[in-house]
Amino acid sequence: MDLERGDLTEPRHKVLTPQPATPSDVAGCVAEVVAHFGWSGPVGVTFPGVVTGSTVRTAANVDKGWIDVDAAALLGERLGGLPVTVLNDADAAGVAEMRYGAGRGRNGTVIMLTFGTGIGSALFVDGRLVPNTELGHLELNGKEAEKHASTKAKEDKDLSWEEWAHRVRKYLAHVEMLFSPELFIVGGGVSRKAEKFLPLIKNVRAEIVPARLQNNAGIVGAAMAAAGR
Repeated sequence: MDLERGDLTEPRHKVLTPQPATPSDVAGCVAEVVAHFGWSGPVGVTFPGVVTGSTVRTAANVDKGWIDVDAAALLGERLGGLPVTVLNDADAAGVAEMRYGAGRGRNGTVIMLTFGTGIGSALFVDGRLVPNTELGHLELNGKEAEKHASTKAKEDKDLSWEEWAHRVRKYLAHVEMLFSPELFIVGGGVSRKAEKFLPLIKNVRAEIVPARLQNNAGIVGAAMAAAGR
């Protein structure tokens, strides 16, 4: 990462998630990525769940074996003692967007939402992160919101952009009712196709914009955390 620009210095190196995604097996994948870049400095890692300190507390969409694991210690050992910082994945993406992207210079209440397998969230008040909000687990229509409005829900139910946008609008309206944000930043891989659904979302008072860093936001945020920024 180039943290002056908030951008990658080399192409992303993708490794398939092992099945099952146990802590030990995922640690091996992380080690593979670090080795690919020949990296020997601090490492930032994002996790799709609540992380307090460096300990994983929830594992909604990953192997339950992660719960109560000190992820930084596990990964640091696998990486030969390199310093590791672990944080929630949506929080990492949000921190990056607030520094380099769509939230730069914005005060008040800003909420970053990442749509993918689930719905991640990062809440900021005057630029300061309120960590581990996990707003994808709010109840909507009698079920967890991410089961209704995530990108995975769109794919699983073969929803049109219009149908999915209607679900996303209901979710945003619910979050808006609870937090009254001035700005929603929509991230995750689907942010690359923002023109297909954001114009369809009506009757939400907050401004809604796509993430500028798109799916790289979490990587940028992880690097920021590793560098203590």
